Amino acid sequence: MYYVYLIKLANNDIYTGSTKDLKQRIADHNEGKNISTKPLRPVELIFYCAFPTKSQAIKFEMYLKSG
Repeated sequence: MYYVYLIKLANNDIYTGSTKDLKQRIADHNEGKNISTKPLRPVELIFYCAFPTKSQAIKFEMYLKSG
């Protein structure tokens, strides 16, 4: 299973990402292991959606980022 997720950053911006291990990815964001979100911790998971394939997840992530 692959996931597309939205997290709310400490400055109230929304970050969109995708991953195979959602629980670990959110933990990594909160532990400062992601350069993009490190200064904007803590993060809060506000949405996620599961896909059976990586390509489907990436397509949906790109759709969300396209505005």
